[in-house]
Amino acid sequence: MAGKRHRGWRTFLTNKYLKDKEKNFVEYDPEYPVKYAIFITEEEWVAFVAQRRDENFKKVSATNRERASNPTYAYKKGRLGYARLEEKILDETKSDATSLPPHVLWKEARVGKDGTVRDDVQHIYDECETLSQSISTAEDQENRSVLSRALNVPEYPGRVRGKGHGCTLTSLYKNPRRRNPSNQEVMETLQALQAQVLQLQKDNERYRCMEKCSSQLKETSEKASINCQNKFPEGISSCQLYLSSPTYRLVGKGKVHNTSGDLLHHRPLPDGHLKVSVDVVLDKDALLPIPDIVSETTLLRDAIGSFVAWPLDLIFIDDETPTKPASKDKGILRHNESVASQKEVFAQGSQQLSQKIGSRQKNKRDLPVTSLPKKGAFVPRYQISLETLVDSSDMATAGAIRLLDMEEDIFGYSCTETIGKEDLEHIFRHQELGVGVIHTYIRFLYDNFMRGNDQLSNRFRFVSSSLVNKALICREPDSCREYLVKRFMASSTNNLYLWPYNSGCHWLLLAIDPLKEVVYFLNSIDGEWTNYPDMKQLVDTSIKVFRSQRQARVPRTKSSNITWIKVQCPLQRNGIDCGYFVMRFMREIINMNQIEIPITYFDEYKCAHYTRLQLEQIKEELCQYFIKKRLISI
Repeated sequence: MAGKRHRGWRTFLTNKYLKDKEKNFVEYDPEYPVKYAIFITEEEWVAFVAQRRDENFKKVSATNRERASNPTYAYKKGRLGYARLEEKILDETKSDATSLPPHVLWKEARVGKDGTVRDDVQHIYDECETLSQSISTAEDQENRSVLSRALNVPEYPGRVRGKGHGCTLTSLYKNPRRRNPSNQEVMETLQALQAQVLQLQKDNERYRCMEKCSSQLKETSEKASINCQNKFPEGISSCQLYLSSPTYRLVGKGKVHNTSGDLLHHRPLPDGHLKVSVDVVLDKDALLPIPDIVSETTLLRDAIGSFVAWPLDLIFIDDETPTKPASKDKGILRHNESVASQKEVFAQGSQQLSQKIGSRQKNKRDLPVTSLPKKGAFVPRYQISLETLVDSSDMATAGAIRLLDMEEDIFGYSCTETIGKEDLEHIFRHQELGVGVIHTYIRFLYDNFMRGNDQLSNRFRFVSSSLVNKALICREPDSCREYLVKRFMASSTNNLYLWPYNSGCHWLLLAIDPLKEVVYFLNSIDGEWTNYPDMKQLVDTSIKVFRSQRQARVPRTKSSNITWIKVQCPLQRNGIDCGYFVMRFMREIINMNQIEIPITYFDEYKCAHYTRLQLEQIKEELCQYFIKKRLISI
């Protein structure tokens, strides 16, 4: 339409300034139209006059004028136009179609008022019908339409014959025309193909190694007795996971589920294997004994929070295989107040402190302690008291667990968290933490800060690491997205959703404000969110779906951009503390009671690294909570 208007404008200038009343070109130089100086410069006017006086232009103009005055197939619908004619036909026929083929519309535009159709028009229409049966839509689009073929005329760019002005091949077929790629595009495609080849070679090498490892494990498992399951207590037990190839080594920790008739992802377990849930990965490059075909998971670190099959002879209950724990450091105790029952426990723990320190020298699982704490030094009383209770209760036996109810307000659904002896040992020995400990601390934050405090409970919410983790994002991305969107939809005002995310062998924290579409990224190893593409894609997609469901209007410049902010939080100095850092991050965010997290972190808690004392405070709060909830009783 713009081109048509532009041609009309140039014709108007020609008739008004370059021709006389008889429509002949004037011999003198026409005056510059000062009236249109804002549209035409003097240089453009000189070039326009020269082009219009050119003999070749005059010849082409005369030919086109002659052809337009006597068309071979005259249009007989006056000012109706193709678009309105098509709309009229569809309305009269009450058709469900949204458009008509170009040759059908072309024929109807040449039907006179008496309804007769000329023989030559009908002949072209019949030929179009014949051609339409032998030419595909793609061929029709790439070359010429059937109407152009039947008329034996070229198809001019920017229009489609039989559809009128404003219709192009791209808009008609909803598919852009292909063009030859540029040299840069060819090189980019070549580089992408080379990268794919290298990746396929790496995958091939990995799968060969995996097959070799699986065959060796199968031979080892076949030698084991079918009754090997009897060495594991019935139910759920904390365990250590080993691999025998290429070297015999401890690769992870979790819980073995020894129940009759148990299935793995709706399939029977292989012979000589048990169902195991992975909590902690110690070897980030360790392969799964049996890859997960459903999620295409081959690495152990990608299976954290999910179930896998593990050979019987490579599973050991905690008490069967000694480990060398780290010694306890001293810590800070922020809260000294406790209920009456806690005071009794403390009294018992203080009396047994010297005995416990002496007894540790005889225990192979602890480093020797040669002297009592110095006078005035801090004593982690809650940890010692809880450890005393554990040693005196049934939790001292392998396979003992405790169940902690998680209310619906915490994660958006009711569930039960399983706490095993190994989870407590991780706290006592300052080792890597599993999801059970992280969720227990979330329950502590909810009970001690948010319960009964409408401002905090309405402002801060949590995302379950059991329902959204790396393994589930790869295996069931749709269910992870649905859960996140459902959590976001529960908010009526600005909320900050705290999500401890485990990437396989590392904990980090995401603080998501879905209404403002801001994601705060807190990583204690100074990594970027681009290192976790699956996680980022899930969060971005969930926020966009949330935006759509609440019918929010956002500026066009922001419609595809969600703000990610990397917070300059304290950094860890080893490979163990990430879980403790995430728990402290959550505590400090709730304690500050702010939706927006400063890029440089909160001034009250700003530091380069958390000290061991600051992490001990988190452990003390956890142990105090276990005692308060009476999860461990004699």
